[in-house]
Amino acid sequence: MRSIRFFLVLSLSLTAASCSIFRREKPAPVVETVRTTDSPAPPTAARDLADVMGTELQLTPDQTVRVRTILNGTLSESNAAKEKYAPKSPQLLAELKRINISSQQQLRTVVGPAKFKLLQTKATQQKIAAEMQQRQK
Repeated sequence: MRSIRFFLVLSLSLTAASCSIFRREKPAPVVETVRTTDSPAPPTAARDLADVMGTELQLTPDQTVRVRTILNGTLSESNAAKEKYAPKSPQLLAELKRINISSQQQLRTVVGPAKFKLLQTKATQQKIAAEMQQRQK
C-alpha cells in the first residue's frame, strides 16, 4: 500500500510539474534587428528612396516611377550579390561597384544631366539621407 501511495504521489507531482500552471516559462528574449552594411536592404527602401528623390529633385510622376523601377532592380541585384559573395570580399565589392555604376548611368538618363548633377551634390544627398532616416523610424 505504501508503494502504491508513493507512485501515486510521484505521478501526481510529475504531472503537476509538467502542467503549464506550475511551470514558470522564461519569456522569449527580445531581439532587436540591427542593419549592417552587409544586411540585405528592405524591400521598401527602393520605393521610399524614389519618393524622396522625386520630391527633392522635383521629378515628374513618370520619372519617379522610372527611378523606382531602376532602384528596385538595383536593390534586387545588390541583395543577390550579398547572398552570393562573402561579406566585404573583393568579389562582393567589385559586384556592388558594377551595380552602382550601372544604376547611376540609368538614373542620369531618366532624370537628365542637370538634375543628376544636383543629386550628386553633398547638400542634396544629406537632405535625402535625413528624410530616409525619418521614414525608417
